[in-house]
Amino acid sequence: MSGSLVIQTSFLGDVILTTPLIAELARRGPVDVLATPIGATALANNPDIRTIIRYDKRGTYGSALGLWQTIKEIRSRRPYDAAYLAQGSFRSGLLSILTGARERIGFASSTGRVLYTRQIPYRPEKHHAERLWSLAFSDCADPPTREQIRPRLYPSDEDRATIDALLRPGGASDEPIVALAPGSAWGTKRWPYYVDLARRIADDFRVAVIGSKADLPIAHEIIEALPPGCVVDGVGRLSLLASAELIGRALAIVTNDSAPQHLASAMGTPTLAIFGPTVPEFGFGPLAERKAVAGHGGLTCRPCDRHGPQRCPLGHWRCMRELTPDYISSLLTEVLNPPVPV
Repeated sequence: MSGSLVIQTSFLGDVILTTPLIAELARRGPVDVLATPIGATALANNPDIRTIIRYDKRGTYGSALGLWQTIKEIRSRRPYDAAYLAQGSFRSGLLSILTGARERIGFASSTGRVLYTRQIPYRPEKHHAERLWSLAFSDCADPPTREQIRPRLYPSDEDRATIDALLRPGGASDEPIVALAPGSAWGTKRWPYYVDLARRIADDFRVAVIGSKADLPIAHEIIEALPPGCVVDGVGRLSLLASAELIGRALAIVTNDSAPQHLASAMGTPTLAIFGPTVPEFGFGPLAERKAVAGHGGLTCRPCDRHGPQRCPLGHWRCMRELTPDYISSLLTEVLNPPVPV
């Protein structure tokens, strides 16, 4: 049984949103996934995946020899019935041909589409998880259920033990937690008032700060602003799936339009997502059952970029500066206290 190959070498959030496609394909047969090293960490322990093939773009994209070594590794495993191009560059399309896959399926809007045997319409009005999931279906397929496009992550026993140990110092491990994810790779997507928000909620909750080493400065500001024992510091010290486990323990998360939002969707954590230069209509909003989205609806310059520039093109950054801590606090209260069904 040869199975399917999923090629996903894009951003971390895209990798997480590809897991519904992987789950659907796994119902039909074995699935291998080609992913970057960071993408591979997100897919670890996933029972829907037979083999994860690590592909370091930084090490191989510029090297014909390195690229060929990756191709040889794939071809030595088995011929594939189909390759699904969840990342649509021309190079990924070329790679799919070289793997020997009988079918190559990707979006009709992709730059590599001329190399595909089947092109699937790209539906800009759909969530990206649904768009990726649709690669496994014909145009006449029924719309997916919420469960079918739910992202999936699988923290290990070691990840759970790590979070157990992290939560014990300074408080009981069962104290209610609200997670904050103040970082983003793009400067204009970082809401500037997380310290103020942390002060507001610290009387009622422990505050768990999530992020990478790049977020250490803002994490330090939050920690310094709160009394000892009020902060669970997960910044720059946890694996990706351990961070997901910590988010899964929280009553809710407040996050920018960045990867922690998708971690929360996979863990089912109620989510307040803050959108500045981008908008959820791009297809990357939260998928948790309980969610809210904060955004400045009165700006004609918004959205200004598909990802979010490092600096505001107009210099005022109103899309984030005018989302006040009062406004975000009120939305967080709604996420934490959903209306009781009558």
